[in-house]
Amino acid sequence: MPLSSDIQNLLFGRPLATSEERAEHIGPVAGIPIFGLDALSSAAYGPEAALTLLIPLGLLGVKYIVPVSAAILILLAIVYFSYRQTIDAYPQGGGSYTVASQNLGEGAGLLAAAALMIDYILTAAVGISAGVGALISAAPGLQPYTLEMCLAVLLILTLVNMRGVHDTGVVFMIPTYLFTGTLLIVIAFGSWHVLHSTGHPLPATPLPALPVATATISLWLLLKVFSSGCTAMTGVEAVSNGVMAFRDDTRRNAKITLTIIIVLLTALLAGIALLCRAYGIAATKPDGPGYESVLSMLTRAVMGHGWFYYLTIGSVLLVLALSANTAFADFPRLTRAIALDDYMPHVFLLRGRRLLYSWGIYVLVALTAVLLIVFRGVTDRLIPLYAIGAFLAFTLSQSGMVVHWWRKGGAPLRILVNGLGALATGITTLVVLVTKFTDGAWITALLVTIMIVGMNTVKRHYVRVDRETALDRPILPAEVTQPIVVLPVDHWSRITEKALSFALSMSNDIRCLHVQTAQEPDEICRDWEKNVAAPLRTAGKSVPQLVTLQSPFRYVLHPVVDYILAVERESTFHKVCVLVPELVVRHWWENLLHNRRADLLKVILLMRGNRRIVVINIPWYLERD
Repeated sequence: MPLSSDIQNLLFGRPLATSEERAEHIGPVAGIPIFGLDALSSAAYGPEAALTLLIPLGLLGVKYIVPVSAAILILLAIVYFSYRQTIDAYPQGGGSYTVASQNLGEGAGLLAAAALMIDYILTAAVGISAGVGALISAAPGLQPYTLEMCLAVLLILTLVNMRGVHDTGVVFMIPTYLFTGTLLIVIAFGSWHVLHSTGHPLPATPLPALPVATATISLWLLLKVFSSGCTAMTGVEAVSNGVMAFRDDTRRNAKITLTIIIVLLTALLAGIALLCRAYGIAATKPDGPGYESVLSMLTRAVMGHGWFYYLTIGSVLLVLALSANTAFADFPRLTRAIALDDYMPHVFLLRGRRLLYSWGIYVLVALTAVLLIVFRGVTDRLIPLYAIGAFLAFTLSQSGMVVHWWRKGGAPLRILVNGLGALATGITTLVVLVTKFTDGAWITALLVTIMIVGMNTVKRHYVRVDRETALDRPILPAEVTQPIVVLPVDHWSRITEKALSFALSMSNDIRCLHVQTAQEPDEICRDWEKNVAAPLRTAGKSVPQLVTLQSPFRYVLHPVVDYILAVERESTFHKVCVLVPELVVRHWWENLLHNRRADLLKVILLMRGNRRIVVINIPWYLERD
């Protein structure tokens, strides 16, 4: 086996046959890290995003984090019960695109698709940047290398995810459970300290002084805080998108996974909010000097600055960075579903060596890298673009489910649950869009519009291709005729001989085309009789016609193309077959030693040709040294 194959197997795992797909299916234990990382890890940056906007309120702002978090948890519970019903109704995978398309129409489906794709790309970028931000909290000296570390984490995630769903779940299992375990321990010990100190616990290590209030509370500010805190709910839809990744019973395993994720997320969000209020922990400016994450301050306030602190922060770093895995798991499935309906290029339907839709991963990685580079890997700069796509997808999905149950013939309770979910997420979408519009949400809205236009353009292309290539009749024998063969020749050689022999096996109407320039000797014309015409006459074969074109300006390709197009126009129904001889070298650098006229000729003919012109490449392989 070649060394390159060994390296690929080491990095990406051995290729999987289609028959091995069942072995790649997972259960709830592996499903939590694969589909729940985004949701669970958002506990690390959702509350901080809300607290950052409360900085101008000083101590009062810290107190408001509890009611804001309570509102988010109520919304989370509504979305949870709504998506349980989606899993029941769509065991083959009930993503927002599928549900909206089937129940609300193609327009709503495309809106959901664009929103979800943007959300997944932002999920990857925000997760990676937040993970690196956690590392910088523990080691401030690394702040100048933020972008480089973000791109390095993206590369590692790509390599891990290219190994397939099963291997990814195994790799991410330990960091996920370590993250949830250490944070739950922090919350448990912190709660114990709060109860035994009558609500006023002393931090184990000094905390930064609370900022001086520079603003007063307002409804507009609270709405902005709520919209930022709602980033903690992104990723909740991942399980319903990936139901088919679970082993049988798929619905049961998917609902168990979703339930565990929501319970853990609820405990984390509630615990963080209550302890931040009890210990008086406020956010610090993410791009300012001395930045420290809320989880870092909370952990050392409860547990001190010992080994457990570094274990917790290490798990936060890992999980935040790996939370992008949710996007890696669902983005390729989403693009495949869209491509099945001809709204995206069919390349997204192709499965790679590990039964993955690899092109979806390639595009996700490229766009995530662009976002990280543009925003320099700073989470706070990405947050304003975030959550809009997720909540727009939530709203369309739940609205589609209302229509789904209505068509099924009633089910009032199910209609009520999904209707409540649609109403709650719809209002949240408007709040997030309005409050974050000038901060960057307009970029997301613009991108959604551009993507919808792009998907409709792709669809129109495929419709046109199907319309022009469709055939509802049998083959017409009258059209089965020998083609007119045009063979460009430069000089007599083994390459020319091979191409001419192939042409003689195809047709009796062969036109060998030679372009004569003033600076080149007319070798092919002088020796035509001896090398071609005489031997073929002796053998009783038809002799090809030698057509010589004069080119005083030393152009070669343009006269050839003009002649071919003229032949096609003059013939009534014959196909024109152009044979292009080409030398194939063994080493890439040897291509630099030869002109690439053959490649250029093929490109020009593809651009200027038509349905009756056929181009066939005739390669001559150079022997190895």
